[in-house]
Amino acid sequence: QVQLVESGGGLVQTGGSLRLSCAASGLPFTFSRVVMGWFRQAPGKEREFVARISWSGKSTLYADSVKGRFTISRDNAKNTVFLQMNSLKPEDTAVYYCAADLESGRDSSKSYDYAYWGQGTQVTVSS
Repeated sequence: QVQLVESGGGLVQTGGSLRLSCAASGLPFTFSRVVMGWFRQAPGKEREFVARISWSGKSTLYADSVKGRFTISRDNAKNTVFLQMNSLKPEDTAVYYCAADLESGRDSSKSYDYAYWGQGTQVTVSS
């Protein structure tokens, strides 16, 4: 049974920081061969891409809206992916989801390319 469990969300003031974690288990492939991504969905809006990291951690991709403020990383020994979020803004308020793309060579920001999803963690940035 595949499980992606996010943690680290919460309430923070504008300009603050949060670090999200996503622990993976039960994936059909070794975690170190799986591309991991973060997406978010604000109330009344569609789910949008935030960041993704290659299986090796050497390649990352960010949405323009978070570039320079967010950093995605992974610890393959612990089957965990992280999202460090700095300089948070009210428009970053959303439920954040981690997801797994089983195509190791794909450089995707499309949600439909990700086969497995976590339940999400709420991030609220107050102004």
